[in-house]
Parts: sequence; structure tokens; C-alpha cells
Amino acid sequence: MMAHIRCDFRSETLDMGTSMTAFLPEGIDCSKARVVYLLHGLADNCTGWARYTSVERYARRYNVAVIIPEVQRSFYADMKQGIPYFSFVSKELPRICSNMFGLSQERRLNYIMGLSMGGYGALKSVFNLPGCYEGCATFSAVTDIADSVATMQGQRALEYEAIFGKGRTVAQNCNLFAMLESFKSSNAHASEMPRFYMSCGRQDGFLAQNENFAEKLVQAGLDCKFESWDGVHNWDFWDPAVEKAFAYFFEEKEGH
Repeated sequence: MMAHIRCDFRSETLDMGTSMTAFLPEGIDCSKARVVYLLHGLADNCTGWARYTSVERYARRYNVAVIIPEVQRSFYADMKQGIPYFSFVSKELPRICSNMFGLSQERRLNYIMGLSMGGYGALKSVFNLPGCYEGCATFSAVTDIADSVATMQGQRALEYEAIFGKGRTVAQNCNLFAMLESFKSSNAHASEMPRFYMSCGRQDGFLAQNENFAEKLVQAGLDCKFESWDGVHNWDFWDPAVEKAFAYFFEEKEGH
């Protein structure tokens, strides 16, 4: 069985109250449970994964704890004009979950996953904090944020300006392709990075950039599996996608 918790709490990093959804396995020591930080997309909040997918059932199958934080439309960034959501998710949130629920912060037990904007946030997290996660999964991720910022018009362009700054450019520590190149030119070993699982629907407008980024991960010597099947940018694709990601990371460790 799983405990399903909607948690409202105060974040010192955000300097305000915020929320998260948590699924916690019952009947086991949570300090020994694997933990998935599951990131929502641009148009959702911390309830979307619980409302529109069977992620609770998938978590129960593998006795995995799932934490879904709330980040508004921030692109998991320390916003240029706004709130430091990246620092909250990547640094403060694991400490809060350890204190509240007894969840481990050991790399071998921690995973990060996300859809669309959340996929970008997951990838950004592992490149900035490679020693924190055993696995990273993305579903229809925004991998080429520089192109999105450069081409966006109207209200969304103003949003991006508040997040990434003026000038229609993205700093190196927010550009996934730049971060990957930095990794390649460093002395870092591939073992310092997590295993990657990426998926995107064949009819999704983000397919080409996902295929491109997955290919570059492999070229960099990183462990990445990419899958695509019929689907667009919606929950009908993301529900089976997260189920496949859980199976990829957890089934072999269950001895199935």
C-alpha cells in the first residue's frame, strides 16, 4: 500500500509557503526506499501526475517513494526576476523530504524524472549535481531551451525574459547542450553521471530535439536509452512513459 499525501509547507529558499504531492510506501523503512523526484510540466502543478496517470500504482509495484514538487511556470530555474526554484528543488527539497519522511539522500536510492518542462528540469539537475542521482528519465522533454527562448513571441517571451533574462539568450548553466559539452571537455568520468532513459511521442513537436540530445548523450559515452512510439504531447503518452521508466530502472533490481 501507498500513503498519498498532499503537503503544504514553508520553504526557506523560496521564502514562502509551497506544496508537494508525496507517495510513500507503507510497511517498509522509508530510509531504505528508492525515491523518485517527479517534475511537472509548464501547464501543471504538483497534482497533475497524481490526477492524470497511474503513477501511484507504478510506485506501489516497486515500493518506490515519489515526490512531486510545485514550481509554477519557472522552468526549474533560479529566475532572473523571480523565485529560486532550481535551488529549492535540487538542494532544499531533498533535505525537507529527509526530515519529514525519513527519505534517504544517498545517490544509489535517488532518481529524478519529468515531463516537458519537467524533463528539462530533470536533465538540468543531473548536469549541475551529477553525484546526487542514480537515474534520470525524461518524457517529451524541452531539451533545446535556447531555441525556445530565441523564437518565442508574445506573453511567453515575457515569461522567458523573467526566467532567463533579457536578450533572448540562455546562460551556459541553463543550456543543456552547453552543459553536455562542458561535461565532455572536463575530466569527469561517465560513472559520475546517472543512467538516462528518454522517450518522446512520434507525433510530438519535441521529437527531433529529444532524438538529438539522446544521441549526443550516447556520443559523450553516457548510458542512455531512448524510446519513441505513437503519441503526442499529452497524458496519453506520459502515463505509459513513466510506467516504462519505472520498469527500466527498477525491474532488474527486483529480479523480475
